[in-house]
Amino acid sequence: MSLESFRTDKFYSRIVNAVDAELARQNFVTPIGVFVSMGLLERRDLENWRAGRIPYLEQVITCNLAKTSRILRLLRFHAHDLNLKPSHTVYLRRTASGKIPLRFSKSGVRNIEEAYARHFVRQGKITTLDALTEHQSGGAG
Repeated sequence: MSLESFRTDKFYSRIVNAVDAELARQNFVTPIGVFVSMGLLERRDLENWRAGRIPYLEQVITCNLAKTSRILRLLRFHAHDLNLKPSHTVYLRRTASGKIPLRFSKSGVRNIEEAYARHFVRQGKITTLDALTEHQSGGAG
């Protein structure tokens, strides 16, 4: 998959819909929100992960790791098309002894963890409809 061909991927339209839903509610998109919107992550599992009852988030995402990785990559490409700015976010869980980082993957590999923690922030006052219109007319990219 490349920046030139990602729009033909079978998950692309679902990611577009999930991103649009996120941007209708807030000025940023999160991979977690996309997985929830796509029906691949249950909110109760997300809360259990945030509370530390699930050791890593990939354990409860209902698709295999290859698809998860593909979705994260498609999300990054689509966010680029919409001119959303990537922003690293730290996910922490509060405990009696302080705050500890939450883990997204079983492996804990840095680039995988960063892909899950990367939020995509809308710049300025652009609307999702404006970005989609620009994208469809070939203005973004």
